[in-house]
Amino acid sequence: MAINSLGYLGISSRNIAEWRTFGTQVLGLQDVSTSISNGDDTVFLKMDDHPFRLFAQAGDADQLSLIGWETVSEQALLGVSERLTVAGTTWEWGSPELCTVRRVQSLISFRDPSGMQHEAFWGRVSDFAVFNSPVGVAGFVTGDQGLGHVVLPAAQFDDMAKFFTEVLGFGLSDLMKIRFTPDPEEPVKRLWFMHCNRRHHSLGLFEMPMPAQCVHLMLEVKNVDEVGRCNDRCIQSGTPLTGTLGRHCNDHMVSFYMRSPGGFDIEYGAEGRTIDDWSHYAIFESTATSYWGHDFSIAQTD
Repeated sequence: MAINSLGYLGISSRNIAEWRTFGTQVLGLQDVSTSISNGDDTVFLKMDDHPFRLFAQAGDADQLSLIGWETVSEQALLGVSERLTVAGTTWEWGSPELCTVRRVQSLISFRDPSGMQHEAFWGRVSDFAVFNSPVGVAGFVTGDQGLGHVVLPAAQFDDMAKFFTEVLGFGLSDLMKIRFTPDPEEPVKRLWFMHCNRRHHSLGLFEMPMPAQCVHLMLEVKNVDEVGRCNDRCIQSGTPLTGTLGRHCNDHMVSFYMRSPGGFDIEYGAEGRTIDDWSHYAIFESTATSYWGHDFSIAQTD
């Protein structure tokens, strides 16, 4: 695969101070803004040896605004650009100034069929400084598995699925067909989970619109105790819980969900499933979200 992992995410925010507090005091990420940015309109958050993994930039809306995908080499990045060209997708090279800000050798920018902006890059620039969580998180599961996973709204589902599988080279991991009511007349919403490395999925596509341009982002920590401690921090900070602790059927993640300042959810989990040889993996459809837990009704309001 030309794309190797989920590299970074950019978030538009009307109040970046909220992201600084939420990112550090709830998620346990490290604020490295002063070492990366010369301005005060962006918060950069670090979670491993990458220079940053999330950034929240001042904007006129609260939503996901950018997804960055890592490739392993310049040749791999050129392969992505060639596939985009063949598919008729417009793309452009990032300026030297933008590459400096992103801490990469080079990147290309393009949009998916739903209009979300993506960047693909190679050659991150890092001083390999040790991650230092302000609340004592021991570390996150990243490395060759990337940042985690992101689930995107995909009202144009067929076009989005074709774009990510046939153009960008993602593989299908599993799928669901969802109705929110017992009414058989309610249209089925498709939910596909896709992989680009040994993480069970780095991308999800959900067949319905979302104002925040994101359904949820998943961050994986190294053990369940870290999940529990974050659950405590979430409750103590007054951050809205949107899904109780549970274990998913598809990727086996033990996790809970909370609402971020961006209007989308954050899944915080551990013990995620990995697949070392996808050629021996059988794709399946599940009719249950989780083996236990994950009560999402707590997020419903009257």
